[in-house]
Amino acid sequence: MLDTPRRATPMDQAPDLCRLGASALADGYARGAVSPVEVARAALARAEACHDETNAFVLIDADRALEQARASEARWRAGAPLSPVDGVPATIKDIVAVAGWPARYGSHATDPAPQAADAPAVARMRAAGLTFLGLTATPEFGWKAVTDGGTSGGVVNPWDRALTAGGSSGGAGAAAAFGAGVFHLGTDGGGSIRIPSAFCGICGIKPTFGRVAAFPASPFGTVAHLGPMTRRAEDMEAMLAVMAGRDLADWLQGEGRLPALSTEEFALDGARLGVWRTPPSGALDRDVAAAFDAALATLVDAGAELVEIELPMVSELLGIFKAHWYAGAAARLSTLDAQARAAVDPGMQAIAAEAERGSVVDYLAAVSARAAFGAAMDRLAEGLDLIVSPAVAVPPFKAGEEVPPGSGLPRWIEWAGFSYPINLSQQPAASMPMGRTRSGAPLGLQAIAGRGRDARVCAFARAWQALRPESFL
Repeated sequence: MLDTPRRATPMDQAPDLCRLGASALADGYARGAVSPVEVARAALARAEACHDETNAFVLIDADRALEQARASEARWRAGAPLSPVDGVPATIKDIVAVAGWPARYGSHATDPAPQAADAPAVARMRAAGLTFLGLTATPEFGWKAVTDGGTSGGVVNPWDRALTAGGSSGGAGAAAAFGAGVFHLGTDGGGSIRIPSAFCGICGIKPTFGRVAAFPASPFGTVAHLGPMTRRAEDMEAMLAVMAGRDLADWLQGEGRLPALSTEEFALDGARLGVWRTPPSGALDRDVAAAFDAALATLVDAGAELVEIELPMVSELLGIFKAHWYAGAAARLSTLDAQARAAVDPGMQAIAAEAERGSVVDYLAAVSARAAFGAAMDRLAEGLDLIVSPAVAVPPFKAGEEVPPGSGLPRWIEWAGFSYPINLSQQPAASMPMGRTRSGAPLGLQAIAGRGRDARVCAFARAWQALRPESFL
């Protein structure tokens, strides 16, 4: 780990109630030592403070949150909570439907009317008795890996307001790091959970595709996933258990026959870990490389065996992903009239226009190439316990920029080379705190497993947290 002095963290000023994880809250609720209403009030105050400092929220609904918290308090007093996480405060990204709230997708071009029904993952969270604080910010339609433009106004990093929080779940990342709630629902189509998790110093998992139901289907297709973002590994795992499950509204989910989620332990001693060092696009920053080397040394000291790997079809991956992502952007903008489309982020307009200049034959060729890559990744994963890599090749950079200044990169995708391949392969992948740059900005370690092995990724996250507790908020 890089030798950096102790610096302030986003949690330094958080009240005690906002420092507790889901298990500690549930224990307090069950004993009557703490009330869901007290916790909701503290979380709402923290959300307001977080928004003032980072611009993380597009909606905070105190009245509804307190109503839900009072109902939770009554259930705990009666000894009949809806779930072990009843009354835990949560936020939802403004790209997922919540009944009674608008879903603006970060864009002024969308309908501001309240949604009539919850998305499947939100419905599961509601059925578990969670307290919904509000909606977190996203760039327009979640199209890029930084959170600015549209309705967000621009989310800055809670560690350093000059830096980006990442995206597209940047509001969720900032809220989690600030202690404004325990559970935060994000989405990930090319790194949109893992990138802000790395930049904000928290945990986030992109589950196996189909683990969490999605409805309506994303215009970006089957690269898009829903997943949890939290400060701690155990909360990430607990939230995934709440969100996961089959919903007949999501046909793309298939029959939902993934291995059941269960609590596992990950034994680092003797584990065979594939080491992925080089992204298919962009360059690896020296601070990230140094922190990754230090992480690998920690894993070796714990008894892990490291196996250097390269991704299959590496020279093709950027083009394959662009074909899928750009087509998704074009599909989303095709639903807008000319006036609304002209007001959308110019970058999204540009990639949509590029897709529209292509052919259906080219797109289908990319679909076939993706299938070949996914099968190769399935084979690679079979011979390893996990694959580890940096979560992002670059540290957090200047807020308001799509790419690191001076990098010469044309689009965010080029610097997101450790994330978008795993959207193509649909494998579970989590980012967790790895250390800091020399200036103190957070960095993330990524763990990837074979499809369906989400529990293994969560178990590794807990094992890593036990090795590096000082890196976690």
